[in-house]
Amino acid sequence: MTAQWVMYGIKNCDTIKKARKALEAADIDYVFHDYRVDGLDEALLHTLIEQVGHEVLLNTRGTTWRKLSDEARHAAQSEAGARALMLAYPAIIKRPVLAAPNGTLLVGFDAARYPTFIQEND
Repeated sequence: MTAQWVMYGIKNCDTIKKARKALEAADIDYVFHDYRVDGLDEALLHTLIEQVGHEVLLNTRGTTWRKLSDEARHAAQSEAGARALMLAYPAIIKRPVLAAPNGTLLVGFDAARYPTFIQEND
């Protein structure tokens, strides 16, 4: 099986909807991995953290973060704490995470950056 584009996120997220439209407009065939439906296991999270770092993945601007206790936010400063938090609350991962067929990742959506990223990694 050949490698393919994969978008990770949560289906009902507005940013995900924009990113999906951008991929469809670029005629990119991709698989959507919904953390809530398809899950998030330690192996996948490990791969994401290894490539971009836990600081990049952790969404500290969203509702899930704001609902956390001060203790949980403090624990998330370490990689182990952030990893545990992301496994428990996948919605706290910045969205989307776009994986190119070559394994390169782009975190977050920027309409200006997507076409360049696609061209560089297709």
